[in-house]
Order: sequence, then C-alpha cells, then structure tokens
Amino acid sequence: MRQDETMRLRDFIFIALGAALYAFGLVYVNIVNRLADGGVAGISLILRALLNLNPAYTTFAINVPLLLIGWRLLGRRSFVYTVFGISMLSVWLWVWQRVPIAINIHHDLFIAGALAGIMGGFGCGLVYRSGGTLGGTDIIARIFEKQSGVPMGRSLLIQDVVVLSASLVYIDVVHMMYTLLCSFVFTQIVNFTQSGAYAARAIMIMSDKNEEIATAIIAELRRGVTYLNAEGGFTNTPRKMLYCVISPREVQTMRRIVERIDDHAFMSILPVQQNIGEGFSYKVVKRRSLF
Repeated sequence: MRQDETMRLRDFIFIALGAALYAFGLVYVNIVNRLADGGVAGISLILRALLNLNPAYTTFAINVPLLLIGWRLLGRRSFVYTVFGISMLSVWLWVWQRVPIAINIHHDLFIAGALAGIMGGFGCGLVYRSGGTLGGTDIIARIFEKQSGVPMGRSLLIQDVVVLSASLVYIDVVHMMYTLLCSFVFTQIVNFTQSGAYAARAIMIMSDKNEEIATAIIAELRRGVTYLNAEGGFTNTPRKMLYCVISPREVQTMRRIVERIDDHAFMSILPVQQNIGEGFSYKVVKRRSLF
C-alpha cells in the first residue's frame, strides 16, 4: 500500500517552534548551569566542555552520518521532517548563543533541572506531534529495532545512560543528579504533550475498512495488528475490531492513517497497564486545515 507522504506547512512551523524551544533550554539552562543531556545533544555538550566546540556545529555534524545510515528506514516525509528538524535545531542553537538573555534562577539547580526538562519536553513534544524528530539517537534506535528486534524505548534508554555516564568527565555527581531530574521531567512532559502520561498506548479501532487500515499500520508504522471479534451490544451484529500497541509519538501518525482511510472510524486510546477509566477516546473526523 502506498504510504501517506503528504507534508503540511503547519508541521514545519511546529517543528521549527519545537526546535527553538528545545535549543533555548539547552543554551540558557543546561549550558549555563552545567547540566548534561542525553543523546546527540549530550555528546555535543561533552565536546563543548572538553574541546570548546560549538554545539550548533557538532549537533549537525553528528546527525549527518546518522541520517545517511538510517534514511531508508524513515520514508520520504519522515526523512524531510527529520532533516528540517536537525537543521532548525542547529540554527536555533547558533542564534540563541548570540542573543544576550539571562534567566536568573539564583543558581538553584533544582529549578534549573525542572526548567530544562519542561522546555526540552515541550519542544520535543511539538516536534513529535508533527511527525518529525530532531535526529540523533532516534535514528539509531530505529536501526536496532529493525535489525535486532530491540525495542526503541530500551535502545534509547541504553544510549542515554552511556552518554550521561560519559558526561561525568566534565560535571560532578551533584550536577548529574539534577541532570537525571531534568531527564525525568523531560520524559513526562514529552508524554503529556503526546496526549498522555504513560509510555505506551493501546489503540482499538472500529471501522468498515479494517483490512486497509491494518495493512497501512503494518507498512507505515511497522507495528503488529491483532483482529478481535466483537459484537454490537445494541444490534448484536458481529464485526472485527483492530488492536495495536504504539508509542505516544506514533499516536498522531496512527490518527492520520485511520483518518485517511476511513473518516468515520472510531478510535479508542488507552494507556497500557493502567486502569481503563484513565484512558480517553475520540472519533476521527475530517477537519478542514488552514494550511
């Protein structure tokens, strides 16, 4: 099945805004207060501390070979969005380092850790909601998932642990503990921005075009789909229901897939391993876009 590769102006706008917010926190909170970071951003901070290299350049330089390695896994739209996100991150890192802004938090590392996590989380959340990424370890995680079957969440965690451990060459244990606070807040804010606060989502779909939707999910998200036998409580009519578990950053892509194939479909989204009452559901409807 042909994948939906439609690119929207509003996606580019939100990716740019998300990259700006993430870079702002990195420059004015992380760097100023000597807090580390995970992934490629964390590597760029290590290089800055040891070799005085500008993160705007090192972030872009590290991401380029990763893009060349993983471009086949992304698809055309994801590749374009990722290239744009990486470029915007480098541009904003360059810009913010030249704008004289001071955030006075009286050297309180607790506030610094929480603030860095909030800014970075909202920034990355906007990027993920738009179907993009800021490159880096996301690409490596996709490669490991496809080649070795290692889940993305586990691969990302391992990479962050390695980078954060390496960051001890230029920060002490106290600053590392506040960096971990930053990472925790970052994760929660990203998940919240992605329509919830848990790490996985169980999707149940009711549609007359189940087979088409299932084929698109497998092709575009590379997720397994389960057919469940269901029966209408009012009509007693038997029908099939789709069940799939995805990460929060894939919720918007899933919504677009279902909306594209059947705009009258019904989706129910629930946190995995949570009480059913804590979930939420909505009907997928066509809405006219301003862009």
